[in-house]
Amino acid sequence: MWQAYAAAHPQVVAVTGGEHTVERFGDSEELADALLEIVLSGRKRATSELAAEFLASGEPLPRVGSHWIACDGRGVPRIVIRSTSLRIGPFASVDPDFAAAEGEDDGSVESWMREHRRYWQRTAAARGATWSEQDEIVFERFAVVWPPELADR
Repeated sequence: MWQAYAAAHPQVVAVTGGEHTVERFGDSEELADALLEIVLSGRKRATSELAAEFLASGEPLPRVGSHWIACDGRGVPRIVIRSTSLRIGPFASVDPDFAAAEGEDDGSVESWMREHRRYWQRTAAARGATWSEQDEIVFERFAVVWPPELADR
């Protein structure tokens, strides 16, 4: 998938040095599939993750213009995403536009907080940590750029 995207967009890949990650949304096969479907529907164009999760996995924080290949829950590559904006802040700094852009549940800040609190408590505990609302969160907006039939216009 990456090779096809790079061949079709060599100038974009050259600017970013060809760096990309391969990952999935969420922390389970079921959640990865559910979130990917929201992306494919066009409702989800943002995601958020604890900065500590990137550090724990040895992955660098995303950058504007960086790419990642989003896989389904079984690890099959489905789309290429490109980061369009990034912000780091605490839990309480989520705004209504970002919560809606995540496309999950009813799109409200209240729903975003409830579900992400639950998610980050679970993922922090899985790596032996305790999540706090003061932890730094990477708020990322993105565009789907590949394959062409699924890419944002």
